Formats: sequence, structure tokens, C-alpha cells
Amino acid sequence: MNIAILLYEGFTALDATGPFDVFSRLPGGQVTFVSSAGGLVRADASALEIGTRPLSAAPRPDVVVVPGGTFTNRHLGDEQLLGWLRTAHASATWTTSVCTGALLLGAAGLLDGRRATTHWYELESLRVFGAEPVSERVVRDGDVVTAAGVSAGIDMALWVLEQIAGAEHSRAVHLVMEYDPDPPQPTGSVGRAPPELVTAMHEEMRRSYGPTWAELSAKAEA
Repeated sequence: MNIAILLYEGFTALDATGPFDVFSRLPGGQVTFVSSAGGLVRADASALEIGTRPLSAAPRPDVVVVPGGTFTNRHLGDEQLLGWLRTAHASATWTTSVCTGALLLGAAGLLDGRRATTHWYELESLRVFGAEPVSERVVRDGDVVTAAGVSAGIDMALWVLEQIAGAEHSRAVHLVMEYDPDPPQPTGSVGRAPPELVTAMHEEMRRSYGPTWAELSAKAEA
């Protein structure tokens, strides 16, 4: 079972390393980080770099994982990445994304007519790609599984692991990882956080991340 995790400059670390930790515990599984040119790829937290192999090293993976990142929007016109995604998806059992990685799936034409999720800041941007935005932590539509922001990639990977290796193995990995979130504040989703915090963080993300892809697309069409 070959799992390919697609990296690009400016990916978010946990988007990639969370699923990696889960899939690395798949018996007989082989996880490969890939990127356009191979070599070291820098995360949006620039102190972290991950070594990758070129896209040609994983032409037909069984599972595709596309993390999100602060600079995902910069790669939505990268035909090398998008072409690899289309080809890999055609033969993969599962094509998955975490956070704004869903925008790359959308740009590759893989979300048209599908239910999907992504980070709450970009959720409505999924409509640009013909997808139906769903405010859930993990959304499965056929052979495509999308996860909400950052930490939701662990939930997604555990779900896919269960489909591949069975519920017993997935439960065991869940326990070994001691993945049992108990945050100090119940503010980890838009639905649970106070409205004033959601508004404040939306404005903060707009300053640091920039306009959403939906806003950029609407401006380009105006």
C-alpha cells in the first residue's frame, strides 16, 4: 500500500505530519513525501523542512494526501502539481486533503459535484470549484475524503486507515497515538467558539493570509 503526501512551499506542518504519523503505522504501508522537484520543501513555519522525492517517484499511489498551507493559493495554477493529482487520483483508492489542500483538489477538477470541507476561512471558496461546502470535520464523497483545518487531518487519516486495515487496527493506532483531545478551551470550531472570537480571527486571517480564493475569483471576474 503506497501513500503519497504531496508537499509544496508553504504547506502547514501538522497537515502533513498528522496523517503521516497515522499512515506510517499501516502494516505493509510505504509513505512517500513528494513534490514537484524533490528535495527539501519548507513549511509555512519556515524552521521546518521535509525531504521529498519527485512526483515521478509516486505515479500511481494507493492513497493521496494533499495538505493545506498559508500559501496554497499560490499553487492553484501549477499544472505540474494539478496534472499529477489528476493522474494519481485516477488510480488511487482514496484521494484525500487536509485544510486548504481541498482547494488544490478543486483546482485539479476533482471536487466538481462533490460534498467537501476545508478550513472554515476558505469553506465557501469550494463553490468556485463546483463543490458543495460542508461544515464537518471529515467529509467523504465517493473516493475523495476531505478534512477541515489542520488537526482534522488526523481524524481523516484514522478513518481511511480503518477502511484499509479494519476497525481493530485503527482503534489500536488511535490508542497508541493517545489521540484523545481535551483542549483547555472549547473553541476549536466556528460552531463552538464565541462569535466575537470568530470575527476577530477572521479579520486576523484576512490580514495574515489574505483574501479568500472566492473573493479573489470574484474580483478577477468583475
